Amino acid sequence: MSRQRRSGESSGSDVLLVALKPDALSETQLANLTAAAADLRVVVSADRRRIEELLPDIRVVVGMFPRDLIRLAPKLAWLHQWGAGADWLLEHPQVAELDFVLTNSAGVHAVPISEHVFAFLLSFARGFPRAVRDQVAGRWRPQRQAELFELEGKTLLLVGSGRIGERIAVLARDFGLHVVAVRRDALRPVEGAHEVHGADDLDTHLPRADFVVLTVPLTVETRGMFAASRFAAMKESAYLVNIGRGGTVKEADLIAALKNGEIAGAGLDVFEEEPLPADSPLWALENVIVTAHYSGATPRYVERVLDIFLDNLERYKRGEPLKNVVDKKLGY
Repeated sequence: MSRQRRSGESSGSDVLLVALKPDALSETQLANLTAAAADLRVVVSADRRRIEELLPDIRVVVGMFPRDLIRLAPKLAWLHQWGAGADWLLEHPQVAELDFVLTNSAGVHAVPISEHVFAFLLSFARGFPRAVRDQVAGRWRPQRQAELFELEGKTLLLVGSGRIGERIAVLARDFGLHVVAVRRDALRPVEGAHEVHGADDLDTHLPRADFVVLTVPLTVETRGMFAASRFAAMKESAYLVNIGRGGTVKEADLIAALKNGEIAGAGLDVFEEEPLPADSPLWALENVIVTAHYSGATPRYVERVLDIFLDNLERYKRGEPLKNVVDKKLGY
């Protein structure tokens, strides 16, 4: 029997660790969490020394638990990570062998990230990168009609179709875009998409796209998946948007493609190295919009994560399967 199903064995000393700074939750949020914790003792701390003291008694964790301490928590039954991406497992492969359930906050980013994607697309369509430069310079320079374009009637290729991808697809359809989704399991529908294809068909559909939006997680299979050959296959008028993980794109190849006119531009929120180095050519390229990995930021973040966690906490207490379970071997 897995640890998840032994939750009833908890004693009063078993701890639910909220691995966050003490002021991360409001009094009401903490009170709701404590009430839902039943016989688990709730401790809020991001202090490593305090967490190390609690290791023998930690059964459930929500927040940003030090990854090197996971294997040292003998009672750990369930860890809910504060974010969605689990590519940290690539650096801690031994965690996949441990007997605990890992869940994530997938879905919490769907609204802000999908809106961030359309901020990129609309900015390119309406010539905002140049307009902002002109504003800073105090220069009045109306853009010609031929320099602008409309989203309606264009094709958006969505690479990765989880909850973020699905909301992007729904918004894209509302804007009049034709949405082509590529995902690992082509038999699973994608809300908002006109077409769904398997990952092996990516290169077939890449030349059709006016916009390529990457939402895929970073795994062994996806690392560096967008390199020179794929940029060469894209339309010269196409734009790349990456709000997934920087490691899925070979940045040197992207820079070359942008400089050589192989693609029209890129909206980038994630990078191979973060912070993006000051000497990166991406900063100066006029056909690139750089944002500092904040596409998922929202004032409602804590509220949404707690909604996911508290729903799962009720499931955990009843011994039911949890939602948002991460396959620790696959990394998502």
